[in-house]
Formats: sequence, structure tokens, C-alpha cells
Amino acid sequence: MNLIIDGDGCPVRDIAVKLAQKFQIPAVIVVDINHQIRDDYATVITVDKGFDAVDFKIISFMESGDLVITQDYGLASLVLSKKGSAMDQNGMLYTEENIDMLLLRRHISKNVRRAGGKSKGPSKRKKEDDLAFQASLNRFLTKIKEKD
Repeated sequence: MNLIIDGDGCPVRDIAVKLAQKFQIPAVIVVDINHQIRDDYATVITVDKGFDAVDFKIISFMESGDLVITQDYGLASLVLSKKGSAMDQNGMLYTEENIDMLLLRRHISKNVRRAGGKSKGPSKRKKEDDLAFQASLNRFLTKIKEKD
């Protein structure tokens, strides 16, 4: 299993890498050329700037059983189709049961914005959000290690 991080704007990148290191799981951070990231533990892959370039790179090398950390519902959907797991920055696991609803909500919000309306954006991130993510990822990785 690899822990793969959609690194462009990911607020929990450092937390995820620290937990990957704790559980001795390989970590990969994928970013575009606008984000210069270095990490002593994780492998950093930098791709050209372009629409969904990071997403396409992640999907090109991820394997069944990998965990992808992403805020992107579209990428999460692709990960699930390849039998991987996906988790958002708040520790919510994307599942076959919730992904369709999340994609529909994103589509509706996009249509509202196109029509000149406003859709509610994310609230300001708090320390409690980071702690919730950390606890959720720790539980997930603990379960994976117990299966090994």
C-alpha cells in the first residue's frame, strides 16, 4: 500500500506524511510546477501545470489498495474505480455509497455559480479539523496494518 497525496493546496500534507512514516508506509506527494515541495520522507513528483495534470498522474500510477488523500471528488471517484481508497482533508472516506451524491452536489453548485449565484465555500480551517483528520487517518492505517 502507498499513501498518495494530491499535494496542490493540501492542508494536511505534513500530517499525512508523518503518519505514513510512523506506519512505515511509502508516501508520494504529487504537485504541479507551481508548488515547490521537498520532503525528507515522501517521494515528491512534480508534473507540468495543466487542467487535472496532478489527478491524471496519480491515476496513472496508483494501484488497488493505495490510499489517496484529496479534496477532489472527481479524483476520488477515479480512485474508487481502481479499487483504491480515498480520504478528504477532514478524514472522511469517499465510498461507493457517498461519491455519487458528492459529485451531484458539486455539479449543482457549479451550475449555480455559472448562473451568477453564489454557493457556499469551505469554512476556515481550524486546528480541530487537523486533529479530526489525523485521528481518522490513524484509525485507517491501524486497520490496514492489523490486516497484514
